[in-house]
Amino acid sequence: MRTAVGNGRIDTVILAVPDLQGRLKGKRYGARHFLERVVGGDAEMCAYLLATDVGMNPIDGFALTSWETGYADLTVAPDLGTLRRVPWLPRTTMVLGHALTPEDQPLAVAPRQMLLTQIGRLAAAHGLHVQAGLESESLLYEGRFTSTRELGEGRLRPMGAMNLDYALDHPPVLDRFMRRLQSALAGAGSPMEAIKTESGPGQVEGTFPYGPALEACDTHILFKHAVRTLASRADLTATYMAAPQTGVGSGLHLHVSLWRGGEPVLATSDGDLSDTGRHAIAGLVQALPQLAPLYAPNTNSYRRYAMGSFAPTHMTWGYDNRRCAVRVVGHGSGLHLEVRVQGADANAYLAMAAVLAAINHGLDHKPPLPPVQTANAHQAADAPALPLTLEEALVAFHNSPTAKGAFGPEVVAHYAHLAQVELDHQRAVVPDTERERWLVQA
Repeated sequence: MRTAVGNGRIDTVILAVPDLQGRLKGKRYGARHFLERVVGGDAEMCAYLLATDVGMNPIDGFALTSWETGYADLTVAPDLGTLRRVPWLPRTTMVLGHALTPEDQPLAVAPRQMLLTQIGRLAAAHGLHVQAGLESESLLYEGRFTSTRELGEGRLRPMGAMNLDYALDHPPVLDRFMRRLQSALAGAGSPMEAIKTESGPGQVEGTFPYGPALEACDTHILFKHAVRTLASRADLTATYMAAPQTGVGSGLHLHVSLWRGGEPVLATSDGDLSDTGRHAIAGLVQALPQLAPLYAPNTNSYRRYAMGSFAPTHMTWGYDNRRCAVRVVGHGSGLHLEVRVQGADANAYLAMAAVLAAINHGLDHKPPLPPVQTANAHQAADAPALPLTLEEALVAFHNSPTAKGAFGPEVVAHYAHLAQVELDHQRAVVPDTERERWLVQA
C-alpha cells in the first residue's frame, strides 16, 4: 500500500465499522495521512454509530451513549488484515476497524466483536473452528429510490417482470450489472463463487467460496457496499429487505461447517452425522428461536416466514430440504449445515454470531435431537415455530438465559432496546396497507 500511495495509485483510505444494521460506516482519509497518523494507532468516531436506528437517529435508552453522556467518541483500531482495494471507488482502499472502549478493550456490542467472541468460545471450549460460505439475495429495481419516487404500480419496477430463476438470457442492463459486480469483487480480492437470478422479478443471488467465518462476513458487508454503489451508477435501486414485496422473500443463507485439527467433524467416516453434528443441529433447533432479533431485526423480517415459501416457518432440520430451518447438505466429509432462518436484511456478523452461539449451546448442553423432517417442513405442527412477530421475538430474546449466557446481559439489553425502537417506530406510523384496506370500509 505504501508503494501504491507513493506512486499515486492510491490516494484515499476508508476506515469502516460495521454498524448494527450491517452497513459500513466510517471516514475517508487521505492516504498519506492514514499511513502517517492512523495505521499505527487508532481513530475516533462517535459512539452513536453503534447505538442508532436504521435512519441514523440518536436514540435514548442505550447504555453505550446518550445525550446524558454527551455522545462521546469510541476508538476504532484498523484491522490491517482486512485492507483491500475497492475497485468500484477510484484510487481507494478500505480497511475495517475494531471498535474499542475508552480503556482500549473490545466493545462487546460491536457486531464484529460479537462474532469474534463466539468464534473464540468454540475454539476454547471445544477446540473447533468454523468455515462458512454465504448466499445473499437482493432485489434490483429500475430507477433510483427517493422519498418522492416510491415502489408500487407506475413507480419503481423490478428489473425484469418474470421468474428468471437460473436464467441465462438476462436483460442487457442486468447482464452488465452482474459482470461489473463480479469484476469488482475479484479486484477486491474476494471473487464470487457464482451469481444468478432468482425466482422473484429482479432478484439476484451472490455466493462466495468457503472460508473462515469472520472473513466470510467481512466479504459480505463489502459485497453489499459494492452492490449498492454499482446499482446506483446503473440507475438501479438495490434492496436487502427480507420481504420487499408481497409474495417475495430474500434470504441470507449461512453455510457452516466445524473443523478440528484441519479435519471436518460434522460427519463420520461413513458420511453420517457425527455426535458433534447432531449436538450442533440440536443446539440450533433449540436456541435460534430465542435469538431472533439478531437475525430478523425488524418488523418486515417476519413477513418472510410465510407458508408456501422457501423460507422456514418452524425450527426443523432435514437432509437437502429447503423448507427446513437447518438444511443438511453435501456428501461425505463435505457434509455441512445451511441455516436458512436469516433474511437478506440480517446483519451477517450478528446472524453468524447467533448461529455459533446456538451451536455452542448444543455442544455444551447436548439437548435431544428432534426427528428429521423428510416431508413438507411447513406442516411440522409438532416442531417449535419461529417467532411470528418482532414483538414475540423480543420477549423471548430479552428473557432468554441462553442469550444472556452467550452474549452477556449488557449485549442482550442493547439489542433488545434496538428491537423495541423498531416496534415503537412502527406503532407510530400508519402504513399504506391499512389505509387501502380500511379507509372507506371502517
